[in-house]
Amino acid sequence: MRLRYGIVTACAAAVSAQKTPFEHVDPLIGTVNGGHVFPGATLPFGMAKACPDTDADENQGGFSSDNSSIIGFSHMHDSGTGGARSLGNFPIFAQAGCPNGDINACNYTSWERATPRINGSVHAKPGYFDITIASGVRAEMTTTNRTALYRFTFPETPSTPNTTLSPLISLELQDLPNTRTNASIDINAQSGRITAGGSFSPSFGTGRYSSFACVDFKGAQIKDAGVFSNSRATTKAKSIEAITETERFAERPAGGFVQFQKPTSANQLLVRVGLSFISEAQACRNAEKELAGFDFDGTVAAAEKVWAEKLDVVKIVPGGASDVVQTAFWSGVYRSMISPQDYTGENPLWKSDEPYYDSYYCIWDSFRSIHPLITLLDPHSQTLMVRSLLDIYKHEGFLPDCRMSFCKGFTQGGSNADIVIVDAYLKNITNGIDWNLAYEALITDAETIGYIPTENLDLQGVGTETRSISRTAEYAYNDFVIATLALALGHTADYNKYLERSGNLYNMFKADQNSTINGTDTGFTGFLQPRYTNGTWGFQDPIFCSPLQDFTGCYLNPSGRETYEGPIWLYTFFAPGDMKTLIQTLGGADTFVERLDFFHDSGMAYIGDEQAFLDVFLYHYAGRPAKSAERAHFYIPRLFNDSVNGIPGNDDSGAMGSFEALAMMGIFPNAGQDVYFITPPFFEAVSIRNGQTGKTATIRNVNFDPAGRDIYIQSATLDGKPYTRNWLRHGFFLEGGTLELTLGAAESKWGTGAEDVPPSLGAGGNGTGRVGERRWEVPAVPRVEMGMW
Repeated sequence: MRLRYGIVTACAAAVSAQKTPFEHVDPLIGTVNGGHVFPGATLPFGMAKACPDTDADENQGGFSSDNSSIIGFSHMHDSGTGGARSLGNFPIFAQAGCPNGDINACNYTSWERATPRINGSVHAKPGYFDITIASGVRAEMTTTNRTALYRFTFPETPSTPNTTLSPLISLELQDLPNTRTNASIDINAQSGRITAGGSFSPSFGTGRYSSFACVDFKGAQIKDAGVFSNSRATTKAKSIEAITETERFAERPAGGFVQFQKPTSANQLLVRVGLSFISEAQACRNAEKELAGFDFDGTVAAAEKVWAEKLDVVKIVPGGASDVVQTAFWSGVYRSMISPQDYTGENPLWKSDEPYYDSYYCIWDSFRSIHPLITLLDPHSQTLMVRSLLDIYKHEGFLPDCRMSFCKGFTQGGSNADIVIVDAYLKNITNGIDWNLAYEALITDAETIGYIPTENLDLQGVGTETRSISRTAEYAYNDFVIATLALALGHTADYNKYLERSGNLYNMFKADQNSTINGTDTGFTGFLQPRYTNGTWGFQDPIFCSPLQDFTGCYLNPSGRETYEGPIWLYTFFAPGDMKTLIQTLGGADTFVERLDFFHDSGMAYIGDEQAFLDVFLYHYAGRPAKSAERAHFYIPRLFNDSVNGIPGNDDSGAMGSFEALAMMGIFPNAGQDVYFITPPFFEAVSIRNGQTGKTATIRNVNFDPAGRDIYIQSATLDGKPYTRNWLRHGFFLEGGTLELTLGAAESKWGTGAEDVPPSLGAGGNGTGRVGERRWEVPAVPRVEMGMW
């Protein structure tokens, strides 16, 4: 998912004072300019995500760092998604009192209660968010796994004329995208407890889901309680039942409220919101179990401890790296652990002993960098996510590509859960995983045709007749990773079948197709092109759907054409399993490098969409790893930095954050393979402690230059022995060791030999073919005991 970005220059040379990784995290990065980052309080992969919601046009993450007003505080969000808003169910709002004591003079609907923020009042850190609005009400929030806790501090003298301090907390039966139907609310007049439920729509899929909340209070005596409808309130009723589908948001906003006497201490009122997708009763149980004591400061401290432990698996030696670079790095690591969200025990669709994770937005976005980074830093969580994907397959019939709020999401391209699963197998993510079930799921995904014809009609669903090129390219790589797993599990016939199919990309390669920009030929020939069922060729301009031509012309819609969120130029580079054949097809290594340079330098490349990530590092396959390092420094920190618009596109559940984190550690992966591209880290040294073995892998730069001039590897040693390969395997992180990179100011011969480039294992690569002909093996994966988890 995408937006057009503006360049942010981040050349600050000042080196920060010594901070912990936790202190370097800035959750507000990416909260304007379409980043859509959720900056509020949450735990790693937590269900509860508390945050102010604004009335900004782009409030997909709830809050936005602009001048928009605050319309409520809600308790579940997604982070970084494009398209429609999601979640934000049952927003609450705090008012210091009602003018003249009249409850109907308070504001209940989102457009009435919208209140400007006080500039400079926003503070955010992992597990905590703080803001003061123009009414003088300060709102602090923190969370446990399934419960949000708010601490509202009210002004002694309310800003509204003729108002005395008598706080009112309202809850609206609504969500952020305004999709509520069939909702109900009940208020206990004695305890003040509010219970609510409703039916809502997902943001990028089909179906509906139910959500429930349980709200309790501490810190003041109850004065009155009631419900509101159509912005009018009454204390005579304490419940509203069965708001029907015909009574939608614009026609009947509704909810409930509790009004209090003056708070007993420091004008503060605590509001606890338990959450559930099962029932109101379970929402209450979650709150009572997790936050029985309403301990706000203790909950903040507990969240800080959890986040600090997550970040502690990585150590850096800054070596003079600027505060911009360090903050961007640690914030990227942090954002990669916000989603997917752990809903285990909250699945209303089926009963299972397996974990359940949700908010996969989408695996098309996340397979390239999010899941590989989680594999490195938190293998236990990645194992649970893979098991969850397989349990979804077991009960729904297919692996998801996108899934949110227990609903089936739209598919953007291929079957990219295949890549996540095979990547897991190759990297020792195995504990409790049924690999026979996994293989069955992949084969179920795989049975389609050799290429996706242009204008193909979907006879079985509601899919658009688009994306034939990008889907063919992605399905070809899906077939490659299936072949990899087939070989490892001893399915020789399937290995041969899917390895051959992994070359289907070339069914849509038109060798004589040229490309022009403003009538001038680029000088490069041979591009993917649309192809009809009868084998004849169509045409799509290779630069279409890039910043150079109709940038937003290929979304998921009926007029989206034959590539998805990117031009043919980009998809012609996508052959991750067999780059050797692609390089030969495109004219050899020198021409390939020239073409890749042109793609990046012409303004055609858009790093704010995930497909471009791998193109930063494809120079490795042409024996030019130095140019990959140049490209990484070209984009970071120019477009990835510590500002509120410090990412170039939708964060997509942490995709931008994981890209910058992996690139800055110098180990970007080729997802679905046991391959990490070596480039110099952006720090003097970086170390990763493996969560399975407890061993530490360190990458150290010799002659490190924090200004980013000496970024070229002259030589390398691995545990003291010369190392010329320009790539690593995952065993380095499992077994530990030290990779030392000696840097210089110019490109060297290091990593440039034919024997130094990453393997090409596909249908025509360096050592592939049918069993009996192949010259490669699936890397042996050491099986490590999981007791250290």
